[in-house]
Amino acid sequence: MNDFRALHVPGDPLVLPNAWDVASAAALARAGFAAIGTTSLGVAAAHGLPDGRGEGRTETIALMRRLGRLPVLVTVDVEGGFGGGPAAVADLAADLAEAGAVGINLEDGHADGTLAPVADQVALIEAVKARVPGLFVNARTDTRWLDAGDLDETLARTRAYAAAGADGVFVPGLADEDDIRAVVSGVDAPLNVLLLPGLTVPALAKLGVARISTGSMLFRTALGAAVAAARAVAAGEPAPTGIPPYAEVNALASDGRN
Repeated sequence: MNDFRALHVPGDPLVLPNAWDVASAAALARAGFAAIGTTSLGVAAAHGLPDGRGEGRTETIALMRRLGRLPVLVTVDVEGGFGGGPAAVADLAADLAEAGAVGINLEDGHADGTLAPVADQVALIEAVKARVPGLFVNARTDTRWLDAGDLDETLARTRAYAAAGADGVFVPGLADEDDIRAVVSGVDAPLNVLLLPGLTVPALAKLGVARISTGSMLFRTALGAAVAAARAVAAGEPAPTGIPPYAEVNALASDGRN
């Protein structure tokens, strides 16, 4: 887990691609990424579940048990902890760590567009760190993602989460350069941002970001490419080229069995 922590370097950020199943995770590991995350949207949608509703606990744990066999560091998106209080979320974190996870994302946004009270979120973070001290807790605030708080609220929440023991803070939707600088300089924890359209890794590195996540982008890209290919073939166009060959994809299964 210390290896994962060391990858969070302000100015030389960890680029963290997000997988949704064993095949996508194994392919990213083979591509040379030192660490991967899971995407709650991708995992939920792949199992016919809605994201952000706390319904994917069983599926997430089962997936991590398979991903733990891969030769790559894995951090898991657990939404808001899939329901329950601090003890239940700490149990979840312990189960994931036992399966091989080096970190979790724990968010304060609710499906109804509101934010969890700061004290409640602090209690979750403290419970997880008390139960699994070595697990990297990336405390996510949805002030920007849900348009539920300004910069002052973002700073207040991320500072509180860092003080509670969070190893990193994540503010998806944060894109303004001055706002990013304010969080980087104003919070005693490495900052994770979501790669949004118009943002680039070099530009975010210059701002002092320590981790850049792709979120559900890769999953949505794969879905879009699959539908586009099916429509093209149905319209009489040639089969697409430049895609991974059958044997290469089939070999990914062996990576998840080690």
